Amino acid sequence: MAIKTQQIHIEEYNYLLPDGRIARFPLPQRDESKLLLYKDGKVGETVFKQITDYLPEGSLLVFNNTRVIQARLFFRKETGAQIELFCLEPLEPHDYARIFQQTERCAWLCMAGNLKKWKGGILRKELRIKDTPVCLKAERKQSSGDTHTIEFTWDNASFTFADLLDAAGVLPIPPYLRRETEASDLKTYQTVYSKIKGSVAAPTAGLHFTPETLTALADNGFECEEVTLHVSAGTFKPVKSETIEGHRMHAEFIAVDRACIAHIKEHPDNIIAVGTTSVRTLETLYYTGVILAGNPDATPEELTVSQWAPYKEANNTLTAGQALQHILNYLDRHNLDKLLTTTQILIAPGYTFKIVRGVVTNFHQPKSTLLLLISAFVKGDWKNIYDYALSHDFRFLSYGDSSLLL
Repeated sequence: MAIKTQQIHIEEYNYLLPDGRIARFPLPQRDESKLLLYKDGKVGETVFKQITDYLPEGSLLVFNNTRVIQARLFFRKETGAQIELFCLEPLEPHDYARIFQQTERCAWLCMAGNLKKWKGGILRKELRIKDTPVCLKAERKQSSGDTHTIEFTWDNASFTFADLLDAAGVLPIPPYLRRETEASDLKTYQTVYSKIKGSVAAPTAGLHFTPETLTALADNGFECEEVTLHVSAGTFKPVKSETIEGHRMHAEFIAVDRACIAHIKEHPDNIIAVGTTSVRTLETLYYTGVILAGNPDATPEELTVSQWAPYKEANNTLTAGQALQHILNYLDRHNLDKLLTTTQILIAPGYTFKIVRGVVTNFHQPKSTLLLLISAFVKGDWKNIYDYALSHDFRFLSYGDSSLLL
């Protein structure tokens, strides 16, 4: 099965997306967006705020509570050249929560813009936080491909790195919007339930939910859980190889509370993932359980789910309940209340879903891994869905409309 999936030609997942169908700004009211409805090959539509009318009875919705950080930092050299550093992943310390609390230095894996103008030396940026001057410095330590280890230091230990990002960082909106970040994006490009800082892109399916929508879910008897997956810049990376075998998935950090895993185990046939990031997190749980079934004492590094692991037949013999129980047992043995791991999972046609039974998701770029995931979920019927959306005035991509796929 893996070989068949790996040989998928990405051109088969191309479609014409007119520039005018890309939503460059959100609607004034989040839940007034359109909602496409798909079930058993039938397509219809409604307004997003009516989603509770179409969710299966007993649904447990799982949200990704990650929060987008102001990950872009701009420095200007004495020559006048502007250098952009895009913080991708914490390195020292290698922990999201701890790195934001650092008070003198930290190191990040970054992408760098205008690198040809930065041959070496230290970049400096003067800023003010609460009327106090702070000098932020950046030094490139090493490079690997298009990423670089950047050490940040600053001269006032009363401020954390989170304070510096809040004061000097720019929110990274998707490049396909082809515009600069505006002040309004600081609010509209975050979900109303975002909590845990770490993403460089929003889990955009969640942008449609309002406090009123969440209240309506509870009032109608639907349960909700939260997981964390910090979205990497790889989410915007198109598949450039002819077949998907040549595409490398970036590893992404996930965190799931023990209580959440136990709750999901109690609802084996009713899990609705809000967004593709929640899908990847939930399906990663299954294969994490598979790893633990074969190696109960696996180290945190050994728990990473590789992108092709799901396509090996030997990895698909457990039930979802058995896989989740292996995680619960692992957490209990180590007195842990949370699973912390990383995933490179690639979900494409040929994948068998283990946990997710429904997906709330936006409309994705042509030739993207997100479109492959949707095709896998609807058993290849993605063109039917996208043709309907294109012919019925749906808005596409991050600030666009949404769909409920069952």
